[in-house]
Amino acid sequence: MTSDLHLTPAVTATEVRVLEGPNLYFPRPAVKVTLDLTAYLEADKDTVRSVARTAGLGAIQAGAPGTEQRQRVIARLAERAVRAVSRASGTGRLGVRSRPGGDRSVVVVSFVWRRRGPAQALGESVAPVLAAWLVGRDVVKEQAHLVREAPDGPAARIVTPQIPVASITGTNGKTSTTRLLAHIAMTAGRHTAWSSTDGVVDHGTMIEPGDFSGPAGARGVLEAPGVEIGILETARGGMLLKGLGVSHNDVSVVTNVTADHLGLHGVDTVDQLAEVKAIITRATRPEGWTVLNGDDPRVWAMRTGSPARPWVFTLDANSPAIREALGLGGRAITVLDDRVTVLTDSGVPDRLVSVVDIPMTISGLSRHNVANVLAATAAALGLGIDRADVIEGLRTFRPDAELNPGRMNTYTAPAGQGGSCTVVVDLAHNEAGLDALMDVAEGLRQPGSRIHLGLGAGGDRTDEILENLGEIAGHRADHVVAAHKAHYLRGRTMEDLEAHLRIGLQRAGVADVDSHETELGGLKALVEVAHDGDVVAIMCHSEREAIYAWLAEIGAVADSASSIRRKVILARGEHEAEEAIAALWEDEDVERRIATGAALYAAYPGDARIAYEYGGTFDSAGQEERAVELYREALGGGLREPYRHRAVIQLASSLRNVGRHEEAVGLLDELALDRPDSIGIAGFRALALHSAGRPAEALGSLLAAVAHASMDDDVLRYRRSLTAYAQELAPPPE
Repeated sequence: MTSDLHLTPAVTATEVRVLEGPNLYFPRPAVKVTLDLTAYLEADKDTVRSVARTAGLGAIQAGAPGTEQRQRVIARLAERAVRAVSRASGTGRLGVRSRPGGDRSVVVVSFVWRRRGPAQALGESVAPVLAAWLVGRDVVKEQAHLVREAPDGPAARIVTPQIPVASITGTNGKTSTTRLLAHIAMTAGRHTAWSSTDGVVDHGTMIEPGDFSGPAGARGVLEAPGVEIGILETARGGMLLKGLGVSHNDVSVVTNVTADHLGLHGVDTVDQLAEVKAIITRATRPEGWTVLNGDDPRVWAMRTGSPARPWVFTLDANSPAIREALGLGGRAITVLDDRVTVLTDSGVPDRLVSVVDIPMTISGLSRHNVANVLAATAAALGLGIDRADVIEGLRTFRPDAELNPGRMNTYTAPAGQGGSCTVVVDLAHNEAGLDALMDVAEGLRQPGSRIHLGLGAGGDRTDEILENLGEIAGHRADHVVAAHKAHYLRGRTMEDLEAHLRIGLQRAGVADVDSHETELGGLKALVEVAHDGDVVAIMCHSEREAIYAWLAEIGAVADSASSIRRKVILARGEHEAEEAIAALWEDEDVERRIATGAALYAAYPGDARIAYEYGGTFDSAGQEERAVELYREALGGGLREPYRHRAVIQLASSLRNVGRHEEAVGLLDELALDRPDSIGIAGFRALALHSAGRPAEALGSLLAAVAHASMDDDVLRYRRSLTAYAQELAPPPE
């Protein structure tokens, strides 16, 4: 073994990072040292055994070079190096932890600190000590001297809250949950400040724009004058690079954990990401609440590491997580009989508010926002906010550009091809987000209409995520364009990013899509080709304000809760007065039915569906002239399917009854071309032809329709003969 330290392969500390607050390793400030120990990984067994004896480990299984066992051994050696220098510098007890890194040559060792300067020096001592041990030298005393001589340096910048604080994290939904919780707190009259990826907001006033989902945001919130409740969106980057910005919280919320931003800062798997997200739960006070997603196993598992009581939220009212939470002395919140409901061990459910009366849920369409509502509601109650104020906050938080910008903002906009379309602006930054956006789009589009999607993503997504986004878009949207985010390429080119989106689109059978360099450009192109009743969805990140401005310029109007509800009902092929319409036709009294129809007609002026139903009351009473007027009004007012073709049939039938036979035939000729398989339409057309004095043509056309569309066994057997007879009676036009 050589005695010259400089001849051995280098042992290097690739990072010595001071963490200011609770972190992945300890619930208090710590130093994280990342070591490249390639020399140890490749060393022979005898060398490693010799170092182990020097470090006081005694006999060990050194493991073969390059193995996982070797990596575990060198992780223990790194921990021993820290302890050796710490003891030599006068600190006998020190919390130290080590763990393998992503590569086998990498080890992370961490330890708690009270004085910044000595802690930094201790972190910087680890690599020299390990390098010396490898060549048979010991520099522990020299390094300990450097630790003792290091100036104290500034104290940790961690804040100890003097007010109730909620910390919120997760892959999806943390910003929306933060905003909703802040709105509820303000509704309760509490001076509230919050931080998020948008900035630091003091009771509704932005005081510092930018991404403040880390420790700086926490300080900004808690230093706001007069603040009574602090709400902190907590992203994983800040926790990994600085630690939490607060020493504790009173409520922690974890919305979910999915594959996103993997491969950054040593987080390569979803399980590792979950471990990072769990940091906020370990910093929750024992008398506080840890609000966890019971539908996400990784999140629900965090209850075991938190000192606080569990409060599970779940969309499944029969989830086993509910029974477990109540058994642990916790609480649960779920949707029971379509109402947000709190469950305790009392067995008496507390039904707060109907889901459809909470605007953020988009009349229940947005399942992920239902989950966010459950999380925010539990957090608000956990902070001690009054039940009535929580309900009022849920009822008044609108998913619009003012209260929840960039998250499921819906507009009614002029469609390029006539009528109006719905525009949905949403971040949708990963697979789960895009699926949620498509769920909402499908729930808002009118029957027979299309979904148009502006597809885009940031360059920090993996190739796999980009391709998955393309595949989701190809399967779930009727028309897709690429709408890029020039400010978020993160080292990629647009061409590279789009190539991966196209791979996913092709997997879904979409051969080609148009490409736009901006989100706004993509949105404009989609609105231009939209028809009445279509939905245009844009994955918006970087150009939110420009998109809002353009929508205002073209006369788009932000949807209210009532207009969203109306769209949802129409998308189901129903009307918001569906129950009243059903009751109308259950009434056997003809005159009373007309009177009820008149009341509906007055209550819904200009409503095509109501005009159609009102016309039907006159039709069934034998008053065809008035029925004709109302049917024409309904058709001219944009009556949609499945009622539009029915209105044409009924209009034609009424025209036939008042002697306007050829007019009736013309309407039914056109409708038969659009629906050639409908025997019902063929029957009404035959009646009109017969009344018009064309009985042979009437019979021939009806026989042709039966021969073409019926699956009756005898029709199938004699189809050729029936078709021939039909052509004799009603020859096809030359």
